[in-house]
This record gives sequence, structure tokens and C-alpha cells, in this order.
Amino acid sequence: MNNRSTKGGWLQRLLARACEIEPEETRATLLSFLLVFLLMGSYYILRPVRDALASNWSDAEVSWLWTIMFFISAIAVSLYGTAISRIRFQRLVPSVYGLFATSFVLFYIGEHTLGNSTLLDKAFYLWVSLFSLFHISVFWSFMADTFSKPQATRLFGFIGAGASVGGIVGPATASLLVGDVGTDALLLIASTMLVLALPLVGWLQRLKDTDLHNRSVALDTANLAIGGNPLAGFSEFLQSRYLLAIGLFLFLYTFISAFVYFELKNLLDIYDEEARTRIWANMDLAVNSLTILVSVFATGRMARYLGISFTLASVPVLIGAGLLFLAAAPLVSVVVGLQIIRRAGNYAVSRPAREMLFTAVDRETRFKAKPVIDIVIYRGGDMLSAWAFTALTQVLGLGLAGVALVGAVVAGFWALIGVYLGRQFNEMNPGDTLPSSNAQLNN
Repeated sequence: MNNRSTKGGWLQRLLARACEIEPEETRATLLSFLLVFLLMGSYYILRPVRDALASNWSDAEVSWLWTIMFFISAIAVSLYGTAISRIRFQRLVPSVYGLFATSFVLFYIGEHTLGNSTLLDKAFYLWVSLFSLFHISVFWSFMADTFSKPQATRLFGFIGAGASVGGIVGPATASLLVGDVGTDALLLIASTMLVLALPLVGWLQRLKDTDLHNRSVALDTANLAIGGNPLAGFSEFLQSRYLLAIGLFLFLYTFISAFVYFELKNLLDIYDEEARTRIWANMDLAVNSLTILVSVFATGRMARYLGISFTLASVPVLIGAGLLFLAAAPLVSVVVGLQIIRRAGNYAVSRPAREMLFTAVDRETRFKAKPVIDIVIYRGGDMLSAWAFTALTQVLGLGLAGVALVGAVVAGFWALIGVYLGRQFNEMNPGDTLPSSNAQLNN
């Protein structure tokens, strides 16, 4: 034991100060950090390519794409549930990332074979939008299946910082290279990053047993398919108060997100395009920089010493206070600050804490019900929240102050759901899990 504690040298000691990592957890934690860095880096290379296409279409066309995206998400989650039931778990995660990597190569070939195809561009827009949620949902399911509850509480904040680093390197890479290689070549770069992520998945699967000693986190079924009903994710979500609360927590986040986004969009209307671009770029830089600092040095300690309830409720409380301040002082600077706090708080605090909640459920729930929440509920929340904002402003005629007050009330409810989830999580012992769909049927 003494020999193990001395491994890692200065790097391990530095990590221990940052997130209280144990020596035997170092390799798995760093590989997880690198894995999400590659995943998010690939996405952030593709995102500007996708968003640039939207300028070619009318608002109505983009609105229809968002509506179609919701239904595609529901279908994709169902197909994913079928894959989980039939594909051996050891191959599941790399198969997902391998599929996306291959698809971006095919889009590249299509662009050069079919030429300027509007239909292909819209298909690419929808596919990247699906990838934006699917790749990170699968990653966190994999993390919840790899680390134990105590480890997740300490380490998920640090691991999540890898996503923010990818969020800085990805767009910087796209901006630096697009002038020389063009937009199409960026698809190949993103695909390459996904391919580089594949061996990391297998390595982490081995470290789960050799370094983390977490075989008890899930049954030793790596060489078996998870099995069960392919649509079990939907039924488990609807039958579990715990999962419904997680879904409601995410839905309320999307509600607040839409309010802040639309308010910011409207307030920035007085600026020219270059000024708006500068403001958005500065916000991205501030968000990712703040996220890294909070994720590395604060999130794990907050969850461990102040509890999951406090961690989940902290960002909603901050956002609620910010919305009240916005109602009193409707200034662009206030909305910008609120947007930075909302996004950084989600990436650094709310998202890792929400992912910790899935360490208390079984493997089938992690890989079937979780995508229902992360993808279907998220996209549905986007769609409904946008219409709700439109109803408040266009139908009821509420101004900025009125909308901000409504948002503050929603944020308060959001915080209460966070407290409830934290208490439910604490009541579950490390070995306790929600029953799988098969167990529910037997009962």
C-alpha cells in the first residue's frame, strides 16, 4: 500500500490538491479527462460548420429543423435502446463513437460527390445536433458505469473540466485551420479525434478492474449485451420518481436557458453584427475559462463537503438571484453576466452533479433511461421553452422585467428539485440501485 501511495510523483500530488484524487485513481481519471476532451473538441470543431449553414436558410426553415430534431431524438433513443439490448456492452460505447466518426467521413465524401446539396446540408445540421447531445450522454453513462459513487463525488468535476478544455481547443482549431483547409476538411479532423478516442474506451474498461477495483459497480457483463426491452428506457423513466425528478431538473434548466438566450438575443439587437460576434466570443471564452477553474478546484469539494443537494441547488439559486437583479436593472451587461454564470454553472457544477445521480442506478437505466433524459427531454424542453417565451412576450405582452420575474420563480422550483434529488441520492447506499425493467416486471 505504501508503494502505491508514492506512485505518480509531482503530478499525482498536484491532482490530489485539485480534486482529492487517490494514487490508484490517477490513470483512469486522466484518461477520462482526455476522452471527454477529444469528444468535445470534435464537436466544437463541427459546431461552427453546422451553425454557419443556418445562415443560408430562413427562420421558418430553421424552426422546422428544430421541430424535426425533437422527433429524430426520440427515434434515435429508441434505436439506441435496441442496440443496447443486442450489442455486447464491451463494444457498445466504441460502436457509438465509431458510428459518428464514420458518418462524418461519409458527409465529407457526399459534399465532394454531390456538390452543393441543400438537402445534404440540412441532414448534416440535424446529425451534428443529434451528436451534440448523444456523444456526451453516452460518455457520462460510461463514467457512471466506471466510477463508484464516492469516486464520482470527488472526481466528476475534474473530469468534466476536460469538456471545457475541448470547448476551447475545438473552436480555436476550426478558426485557425478553416482558412487554409476549408470547412469540409474540418469533418475529417473531427472524425480523426473520435477515432483517437476509441482505444481510450477499452483502456478505461480495463482500468475499472485493475486500478479502480470497481467490478461491483455493475455486474461483470462486459462480454454480454445489457438485454431487456429496447424501449425500457422510456418505461423506466416514466415509472421512477427519481428519474422523473432528474428529467424535470433538466427540463427546468432548458426553460431558464431559453429565457436567458432570447433575452440576450433581443438586447443585442441594437449592436451591429461584428459587435454581437465579439460579445458572444468573449462570453464563450469567459464561460470555458471559469468552468475549468470551478471544475478542477471547487466542484468535487462542494459535492463532498456540502452535499449533493447543495451542489444541485447552488446554480439555480444564483440564477434566480440574477433574474431578480435583471428585473430591477434590465441591462445588457447583466444579461451577459447571467449567461456566463448559467453556462459555466451548468458545465462546472450542475452537469457533473447531475451525472453523479446516475451512479445510484443500475446499468440498464444508465444506458437506456439516461439518453431519454439527456436527449429527448432536453430537445423537448428546448422546443417548449421557446414557445413559452414567445407566449409570454407576444401573447401576454410581458416585458423584460416580467419575463425575468417568471424565470426567477422557475429557478426557485428548479432549486427545490435539486434539493429533493440530493436527498434521494443520499438515501441510496453505494450498492443500492433502482430495479431494472425486468425486475419491475417480476415484482
